[in-house]
Amino acid sequence: MSANKLSDIKYSVLDLATVVAGSTPADSFKKSMDVAQLAEKVGYTRYWFAEHHNMMNVASSATAVLIGYIAGGTSKIRVGSGGIMLPNHAPLIVAEQFGTLASLYPGRIDLGLGRAPGTDQTTALAIRGENFNAAHNFPRDIVKLQTYFSADNATSKVRAIPGEGLDIPIWVLGSSTDSAKVAAAMGLPYAFASHFAPTYFKEAIQIYRDNFKPSEYLQKPYVMACVNVVAADTDGEAEYLSTSVKQFFMGVVTGKRQLLPPPVKSMDSIWNVFEEEAVMQMLAYSFIGGPERIRAELGAFAQETGINEVMATSHIFDHQSRMYSYKVFADVIRNTNFAPLNIDL
Repeated sequence: MSANKLSDIKYSVLDLATVVAGSTPADSFKKSMDVAQLAEKVGYTRYWFAEHHNMMNVASSATAVLIGYIAGGTSKIRVGSGGIMLPNHAPLIVAEQFGTLASLYPGRIDLGLGRAPGTDQTTALAIRGENFNAAHNFPRDIVKLQTYFSADNATSKVRAIPGEGLDIPIWVLGSSTDSAKVAAAMGLPYAFASHFAPTYFKEAIQIYRDNFKPSEYLQKPYVMACVNVVAADTDGEAEYLSTSVKQFFMGVVTGKRQLLPPPVKSMDSIWNVFEEEAVMQMLAYSFIGGPERIRAELGAFAQETGINEVMATSHIFDHQSRMYSYKVFADVIRNTNFAPLNIDL
């Protein structure tokens, strides 16, 4: 592993189409388009949506539909899934959906795949029906997708039309060491969910690199880390804005989800010491601050982990502040000396 400088890494966006208090999913989708168009202007590589279900504050359940919406409103940024939860879908349907997207937006579609349900067990049962107890083999289903996308499948009795013969990069997503082994064995790029499951991040990427087998898709390991980002002009402003994401994760920890709330001056009256510890453990890989703090912390993170790409997710209540956070983050990575990007919000 070679240590990477900030200027060596690509930077991207993970969007959950988060629904903020006082708004609707329709509002979230419009805001996602704003962020995606800004991200394209300031050099982000890709814009991914995550598949989640039955969460009042997350509206990215119909992931493929949102990918098409964002790809249609942009021109060059890659758009994809971070990820499609494969046990919820027949591989053929995924191949057809992403084959359609890649036909509409050639050279711009990514297919990130996860092995979790992206929801609770009751909702997973509603999604899968009689298939709920069926054995799901994640590597085998990935191979099925690769087969459907292959031009060699043209003589098969079951074909993905559209999809067959198209170049649609497949990524393995994960939050554990199991996914690292799958990505390594299959020679695929690996994206780790360190934005909410930081515990096994370093161990997983080491396993991935140590066991990576070159493939027709990828010759050497490629690691992307997803992290939480709240960037502002000052550390104090960023800390204030970050109380929204802390409350968001409080909902995860306590099971009492709510629409993304506005920031507060202090979290002291909102969480107890145990809840604070649990939330901050989940937020271990978060970059919260002004440009200088983020540059220092992100630079150290890139050097220590040798990541090839960082994917930022930003749960920020105010839309303009969220847009500005993505601007600052891009500038920190692109420039040696911080200077505000001259792009209108």
